[in-house]
Amino acid sequence: MSQNTFFGGVDIGASATKIAIIDADHRLVASDVRKTGVGFETCAQEGMDAALASCGLSFVNLARIFSTGYGRHNVKFAHSTKTEIACHARAAHHFFPGKVTVVDVGGQDNKIIHLDAEGRRDHFKMNRKCAAGTGAFLEEVAQRMDVPLDQIDPLARQASHIVHMGSYCTVFTKTEILAHLRAGEKVPEIVAGLVDSVAKRIIEMDPMNGEVVISGGVVAHIPMLAEMLARHLGHPVNILPHAQLAGAFGAALLAAEENKNN
Repeated sequence: MSQNTFFGGVDIGASATKIAIIDADHRLVASDVRKTGVGFETCAQEGMDAALASCGLSFVNLARIFSTGYGRHNVKFAHSTKTEIACHARAAHHFFPGKVTVVDVGGQDNKIIHLDAEGRRDHFKMNRKCAAGTGAFLEEVAQRMDVPLDQIDPLARQASHIVHMGSYCTVFTKTEILAHLRAGEKVPEIVAGLVDSVAKRIIEMDPMNGEVVISGGVVAHIPMLAEMLARHLGHPVNILPHAQLAGAFGAALLAAEENKNN
């Protein structure tokens, strides 16, 4: 395979669209992250154009492109599509070869993927019917307190204690926040409680034994989530490198592998 051959991955999520470009040695050479909006195809095209421009490449340099995510079928320039489960699993196995549990915390859903020592999927679990435990949950409840998303992690780290949140429901949690504020609780302690509630919701989804790796845009911006998850599990939780790009990076890896096999 030529060292000038590159591969692309496009992950169109409900909240953000991620692009990853890798070289023949599976090294990430360029990426792009942008808000998805309503035009999936346009967003994917603009993101790919920006990623290619950032590393001095063009479409002719890409031997194969795979798409994944919520809007994967809207990427007209992709050669094929792959599921989010397959892509996140492949990215995790690339960085953590061996038997692991992969936790992907996204904007609209969470996934728990159990991989064997060869990176094959044993089984997985997803939450699809409720925003509890996802980025959307944190975004909505943080907005209720006028806390920008990029301030959730630093605020949570200022907390002297964690406020217990009794509900996973976004609507009920907003009411619960008001009650805590009236009771004199400070914003950092409440924010820490919200992040902790996400960790507890993830744990309730499916048992997680052995090494755990967490990916997704939420942990990329709120790494304290991994620490809280580790505290509940009683052992360390690794954050996947390029956590927000995991789906796109995995798609690019799969594209490279299929190109080699063919």
